[in-house]
Amino acid sequence: MEALQKEGSRPDTGPAAGLPAVRFDGTRVAFVIKNNPYVAVERADLEVADGEFVSIVGPTGCGKSTLLNIAAGLITPSAGAIEISGKPLKGLNRQAGYLFQADSLFPWKTVLENVAIGLEVANVGQQAARERAHGWLKRVGLGAFTDRYPHMLSGGQRKRVGLAQVLIRDPKILLMDEPFGPLDAQTRQIMGNLLLDLWSADKKAVLFVTHDLEEAIALSDRVVIMAAGPNSRIIGNWKIDLARPRDISDIRLEHRFHEIHREIWTKLKDEVMKGYSQAGGEG
Repeated sequence: MEALQKEGSRPDTGPAAGLPAVRFDGTRVAFVIKNNPYVAVERADLEVADGEFVSIVGPTGCGKSTLLNIAAGLITPSAGAIEISGKPLKGLNRQAGYLFQADSLFPWKTVLENVAIGLEVANVGQQAARERAHGWLKRVGLGAFTDRYPHMLSGGQRKRVGLAQVLIRDPKILLMDEPFGPLDAQTRQIMGNLLLDLWSADKKAVLFVTHDLEEAIALSDRVVIMAAGPNSRIIGNWKIDLARPRDISDIRLEHRFHEIHREIWTKLKDEVMKGYSQAGGEG
């Protein structure tokens, strides 16, 4: 059922307690392409509470990744605001970790070195950084792969390294842009369950972009729908009232899962068809 956005509900943990981890307030994004104005996002109003897992779905080109880039501080809104823990974001978001669809591993470094480098550039000593990196590799199931190079790993294994690479820095906010998109269906389920296990151990605010509605429902506390672009906007906001902890393969068999999927898809399918039509019917 369509729901209003939730307020933060975790216990007080600091000066930003009770404030949304991420807040888009009338956020607008416009570009100039070949001297012609192009409005990617007309308006976005969205709050992500501390510890909340929110997925954004919508047709290709609707501005999903644009919202992530705004939250990361990579794009400055044309109008409106973006706030992080109650404060306007200026420059890069140092509280966020960003996991992209494409691998961001250094091919000439080992798995251990790839994970440790995020701490080393933050002036953590090499030995301490590598000890912590080894611990994170164990947590993602790669404790025996520390001396491997990226080309020696499967796609799923590289994604595990990417997760460890981001999480070792202990970001307060996790931004994920189609992180499991290139993987096969079985590996995506394995990675989804791993992500849920890591998230439940130390709940961070998560903003997760995906084209896969089933994946969004299985992972999230809320699913947000964006309209087809240009001039995209948020047109749906569903609370996912499925019990946690969840196993992705099991949760998809539940009757309530299919009810939620049907409700959201009824709204989403029209936007998908609009996006398809605007792209000239190309795949």
